[in-house]
Amino acid sequence: MRKPDGKIVLLGDMNVGKTSLLQRYMERRFTDTVSTVGGAFYLKQWRSYNISIWDTAASPGPGSAQLPTGRRRLLRAGRSHVRPAVPPPPPPTPGLQAATGREQFHGLGSMYCRGAAAVILTYDVNHTQSLLELEDRFLGLTDTARADCLFAIVGNKVDLSEDGPGESRQEGGGGPGPAGSGCAAPRLPRQVQPEDAVALYKKIIKYKMLDEKDVPAAEQMCFETSAKTGHNVDLLFETLFDMVVPVILRQRAQGPPQTVDIASYRPPARTKSGCCA
Repeated sequence: MRKPDGKIVLLGDMNVGKTSLLQRYMERRFTDTVSTVGGAFYLKQWRSYNISIWDTAASPGPGSAQLPTGRRRLLRAGRSHVRPAVPPPPPPTPGLQAATGREQFHGLGSMYCRGAAAVILTYDVNHTQSLLELEDRFLGLTDTARADCLFAIVGNKVDLSEDGPGESRQEGGGGPGPAGSGCAAPRLPRQVQPEDAVALYKKIIKYKMLDEKDVPAAEQMCFETSAKTGHNVDLLFETLFDMVVPVILRQRAQGPPQTVDIASYRPPARTKSGCCA
């Protein structure tokens, strides 16, 4: 069985639109309210390579609403498979619950990032805290990614900002919401400027102890998107896919093959055990 040739992981705070970005690109649709429990992934064929794109759920911080536990979705190859969730244990005290949630998410997030060729750090351009959380809570999770991992900084929900593109640009399939709603969302004052994302990208380069000459320029890796209208969504993913291909080729040159030949497998010879063998 062939494994994915490369992995891309989306990280970011709750409600920044990670799942919506992925659904807009892979399924050409947008859903106003969608939550991810645990993790979900799509498989995307790009040229002759299979790339897995992982969506992760952020841990709830103090005072955050808990995600529903009734159903879990596993998204694979553009299809949605619904599986019943394991019944939750009795809830602990609020302080312990928040700490436990953050600890569990840190372990899961590090697992999802293990061996990643690229990470998409996502924030909401209308909420400064969502950008700050990328450095404070999520950057450390990428320590298990590849040493040559690529980083994209993505400001989502530009359709909601006062200076963002309008909703007239419906790209790639489904509309912005329920049919016939016809109500435009109120515009919000932008809180994060493009230069703030560039500054974070440069901090990441220093954190990873990389030379700026050896990585893509910040202007190439900072995007502003709208999952609702499709603005720049294709550009984001397809730019990353093209950049990930050389990473895949380096990985193939350094590591074992991605396929296992079951027909040629021979079990090791059995040896006698014991003191008289």
